[in-house]
Amino acid sequence: MTDITELLPPRAGRRVAARGTRPGVVLAIVLTGQLMAVLDATIVNVAVPSIHAGLHASGASLQLIVAGYTIAYAVLLVTGARLGDLIGYRRMFLAGVALFTLASLGCGLAPSTSILIALRFVQGVGAAVMIPQVLSLLQRTYTAAGPRARAMSLYATVISGGAVLGQVVGGLLISADIAGSTWRPVFLVNVPVGIAVLACGRLLPAGRFERARSLDLPGLLTLAPAVLAFVLPLVLGQPLGWPAWGWALLALSVAGFAALGVVERRVGARGGQPILPRALLGLPGVATGIAGLFALMVLFGGWLFGFALQLQDGLGESALRAGLTFAPAAVAFALVSLNWRRLPARCHEALIMAGYLLNGAGLLGLGLLMRGGGTGGGWVYAVAAVAGGGMAAAFGPLMTRVLSRVPVAIAADASGVVVTVNQLGLVVGIATFGTLYLNLAGRLPAGVSAAFARASAHAYLTTSAALAGLAVLGVALAVAHVRSSRLPA
Repeated sequence: MTDITELLPPRAGRRVAARGTRPGVVLAIVLTGQLMAVLDATIVNVAVPSIHAGLHASGASLQLIVAGYTIAYAVLLVTGARLGDLIGYRRMFLAGVALFTLASLGCGLAPSTSILIALRFVQGVGAAVMIPQVLSLLQRTYTAAGPRARAMSLYATVISGGAVLGQVVGGLLISADIAGSTWRPVFLVNVPVGIAVLACGRLLPAGRFERARSLDLPGLLTLAPAVLAFVLPLVLGQPLGWPAWGWALLALSVAGFAALGVVERRVGARGGQPILPRALLGLPGVATGIAGLFALMVLFGGWLFGFALQLQDGLGESALRAGLTFAPAAVAFALVSLNWRRLPARCHEALIMAGYLLNGAGLLGLGLLMRGGGTGGGWVYAVAAVAGGGMAAAFGPLMTRVLSRVPVAIAADASGVVVTVNQLGLVVGIATFGTLYLNLAGRLPAGVSAAFARASAHAYLTTSAALAGLAVLGVALAVAHVRSSRLPA
């Protein structure tokens, strides 16, 4: 594989880095920040019943508490990436960490639902400023192919493994009920971690582009409302009964993305720097790889949401028990993510396809184990591990292959695009498969009856079968990625 630095024009986008910075230190700092943001997207899920009881929040308010973070995060990610190019990656990373940490403190101390909702949006803004800089800093710290691929493997592990870990940590914190604080520690736990990251921030390289970069305001002003119009109805549509305005917004988002293509072509033709550079999607295997990552995150989001509902609503398990049920999947994901590179390079392409199949088989197996209202016994943990391991086997190699093809000159833009696509995939998975599950199962006001347990089990089996079907489509996308990646640049 060509060394990525060979793709750079002279002095274009070379970093100005702090001398003596150890790559391992940079990796540890930025991935800690990444883990905070990923955990916060899922840790709040298991806290919803406690927040409802503590703040007397309505159903719509609870949905905004969960979704507000995701909305702000998804809409502003690409903007955050470009600001890193303009202002500096370390500055923007630490600014995002500071904002995220302060917002987390506010969330943990929030006296009312309205304040908590507002601060969840602020958390999302902080994450959108912080997260794109992670990939940019890693791209510039690890330039050799081997170490860079290992760093990308850890990056991929944190992205998806952290989301599962959020369910486990959330269950533990809520069940511990520290000093009678119930749900508040799920937010306050970020504060000491954020302070530690800020304290170590001076060790990060102060990289930024030497060449002048423009903000591409036309592109940002087109992309942000298009993403918002897409995300808002997906996260709020189901609890509000899919109102007409939601469908109208989805239609507007399609028009917005089409308009974005026109705007970006004009920006490029005028000599500007589009936020969606054609050089990125034109690289061999990148477009199909991003499509494969999107499908994987749809799978992941649909399973994460549906399985959590089935455990807590369908089976009546506690937050702790439900969280711990995810633990085998998290462990398997971590083990596979950290060790798949031990396989010969010739096996990596086949590993992606096998990962999709294993993930689909595991998800379908969980549905079969719980059919008829059963718990599945100890087999649930084993099959969940298969699903988690399969996800890692596909996600790690695919993410690494996509990112290893990105020149450092467009690393920030690639970071914003890839992370946005991953985030949108999670939202689509939750909205699509969550709606399928809820429509088939219905909702129970209080308690779990035998009839509802059977209905929810049937709903989860159907949802699992649909997820397995998407995994098969993922195999087709993996094949397309492998074929297109072999084409000449």
